[in-house]
Amino acid sequence: MDIMMHATCWTLLFWTTLAVVVPVIITLWCSVQRSKRKIHMKDFFRKSKHGWHCTDLFNKPTYCCVCQQHILQGAVCDCCGVCADETCLRRADRSLVCKEIMAPSRTDGTLAHRWVRGNVPLCSVCAVCKEQCGNQPKLCDFRCVWCQTTVHDDCKPSLSDGERCELGEFRSLIIPPHYLHHVNKLRRRHPDEYSKLASACGSGWTPVLVLANTRSGNNMGEALLGEFRTILNPVQVFDLSELPPSKALQLCTLLPPGSVRVLVCGGDGTVGWVLDAIDTMKLKGQDQFIPRVMILPLGTGNDLSNSLGWGSGYAGEIPVEQVLRNILEAEVVKMDRWKVQVASKGLYFRKPKVLSMNNYFSVGPDALMALNFHTHREKTPSFFSSRIINKAVYFMYGTKDCLVQECKDLDKRIELELDGERVALPSLEGIIVCNIGYWGGGCRLWEGMGDELYPPTRLDDGLLEVVGVFGSFHCAQIQVKMANPVRLGQAHTVRLVLKTSRMPMQVDGEPWAQGPCTITITHKTQAFMLYHSAEQTDDDDDESSTSEAESSAPHDSPKPAGPASARA
Repeated sequence: MDIMMHATCWTLLFWTTLAVVVPVIITLWCSVQRSKRKIHMKDFFRKSKHGWHCTDLFNKPTYCCVCQQHILQGAVCDCCGVCADETCLRRADRSLVCKEIMAPSRTDGTLAHRWVRGNVPLCSVCAVCKEQCGNQPKLCDFRCVWCQTTVHDDCKPSLSDGERCELGEFRSLIIPPHYLHHVNKLRRRHPDEYSKLASACGSGWTPVLVLANTRSGNNMGEALLGEFRTILNPVQVFDLSELPPSKALQLCTLLPPGSVRVLVCGGDGTVGWVLDAIDTMKLKGQDQFIPRVMILPLGTGNDLSNSLGWGSGYAGEIPVEQVLRNILEAEVVKMDRWKVQVASKGLYFRKPKVLSMNNYFSVGPDALMALNFHTHREKTPSFFSSRIINKAVYFMYGTKDCLVQECKDLDKRIELELDGERVALPSLEGIIVCNIGYWGGGCRLWEGMGDELYPPTRLDDGLLEVVGVFGSFHCAQIQVKMANPVRLGQAHTVRLVLKTSRMPMQVDGEPWAQGPCTITITHKTQAFMLYHSAEQTDDDDDESSTSEAESSAPHDSPKPAGPASARA
C-alpha cells in the first residue's frame, strides 16, 4: 500500500513538473525565435527600398500582392501600400517598385499614375463608374499611390485623363518626384531657379514637411509617419528619432523661399527643438528659406498647441487628411521667442547656461513636479507611454508636494525685477513667467476667472506675464478654475536672483535643480507659426467658443505694457 502511494506521489510530481516546465521551455524557445526573426527582418527592412512595417494582424481583409492569397499577418509598405506575407516578402521587394521620391516627368511635363493592385482603402469609390471598389474577396482593383485615385480592373482603360496624375486633393502640399529630379539636374542652385521650377507645380504650391517624434506622449508618432508617407512624397516625412531637425530642415533650401510649411508631430519640447533648428538656419544666412510651423500635439501638456488653436492633444480623432486640410486653411502669425540666461553664483569664469523659451519659465512646485516626473521617466521610459498615465503621475507628485511643501518661503530666497524695477513678493512658493496664454496642460493662467478677468495675452507683443502661486494646492485650484494666480506684472525683461539653497526650475517642461544664480530672460527672436482660428480649445464653453477663439488670436488682442500694469 505504501509502495503504491509512493509511486502515485512520484507520478503526480513528474506530471506536475512536466506541466510547468514544458510550457516554460516552449515560451522561451518561441521568444528566442521571435528575437532572431526580429533581428533578421530589421536587417532586411534596412536594406529594402520599401518602407516595410510588420503586423501580427491586419485590421481589414488583406491579400498578398505576390501570391494573391488572403493573409492575416505579414508586412505592408507605408509608402506605396504593397502587402505581402512573410514567405513572399523578398519576392515582393524585388518585383514590386515602391513610390519613387525622385523621377523624371513624362514628355509633356506631367506625372504618370503609379498604380498598386489590391487592398484599396475601405469605402473607396471608382473614379469611372462611381461604384465601390475593393468589395470582392480577392486581390482586385487599383489605387494610385500619388493621387489616391481608385478604379476597378475593368474601368481602368476608361479613365478620362488616361495615365496623367494630378496628385489629388493635396497637390499643393506634395513635392512631386519630377521637381526633385529637375533640382538635382540644376547646374546653378539659386532660389530664382527653384521658383521657376515651382511654377510647374501650380499656383499656391506650399509643400509641407512632416517632422514626428515617435517618443512623444502617447507614442502615436510611428503610425502617423506611415499615414503621411502614404499621402505625401516619403522624402517629406522625417522621424526625429533617426534624423535631427537641423538636417531635416535642409530640404527647405531646395524649395522656393517662403513657401514651406512644417508640421511638427510631438509635444512642446519637440516644437522647441525644431524652432531652435530654424534659428540655426538664420545663423547660416538661410533666412529666406525659413518655414512656417504648425503643431500636431502628441505630448502631455501641449500648451503651445492649445494657444495656437490646435487643441490640447491628438489621439487620432480626425484623419490625417483633415490635418492636411487644416494646414491649407491656417493663417501665419508671429510668436516671440525668449533667451533664458542662467549665471550660477561664484562661477564667474564659466559661461552662463543659455536656453530658449517659447512657453514659460517657472521656479517652484510645478517645476518640482516636472523634475520628479522627468527623473522617473528617464529610469523607466516604457512606463510613461500614455498621456493619461503621465498626467496621473503629475497628479501624484503634486499631491505629495501639498504635504511636504519643499518650495515654501520662496519670497525669502529669491528677488524679482521687471524691466529693472524691484517687485515686492508676497509669501509665495512659485513664480511663473509666461509667453503664451495656456499653462499646466490647458489652463488660461493670466486671464483668470470671476471678477478678476484680464485682457487675453498675445504671442507677438514682446511682453512676458509674471504670476505667483502659493503652492501645489493653489496650482490645482487654478487648473480647475477655483482660484486666480497672484499677478505680479508684465515686462520686456525679467530678472530673478536666487540667493540661497537649490530650487527646481523648468523651461518649457525641461526641468533641472539649480543652486544660487541670476536668471535673466530677454527677447530673442520671432518665429512664424500657423494659427487655426476656427478650432475650439478644450476648456472653452460651447456658447463662448467663437468669441474666445477670436479674442485669443495672436494678432488682434492688445494688452497693457509696463511692469506695473497688473500687480496683485
